[in-house]
Amino acid sequence: MELTERQKKHLRRLGHALHPLVTLGGQSGLTDGVALEMERALTDHELVKVKSWLPDRESREAAFTGLATQTRSALVQRIGHVGLFYRPHTGIKRILLPD
Repeated sequence: MELTERQKKHLRRLGHALHPLVTLGGQSGLTDGVALEMERALTDHELVKVKSWLPDRESREAAFTGLATQTRSALVQRIGHVGLFYRPHTGIKRILLPD
């Protein structure tokens, strides 16, 4: 999923007030359970913050990229241990993106 810079900026603005709904553990990282929980969160909310407890930058980046791939979502932003993901709802969209 490709987003324009204007759309990413809009989503970052909306995501600023959100609290992380999904957590990636320090030892296990990206598991099937985490991916399943992320699927549920994206279906319910469309825009989801994820907190990672992975120790180094490379493993966090790999986990965030893998999570986006598994859930068919877009990684909007990554700052430190937090990633912001977006996937539009297949039915009625709750978040309207600018063109």
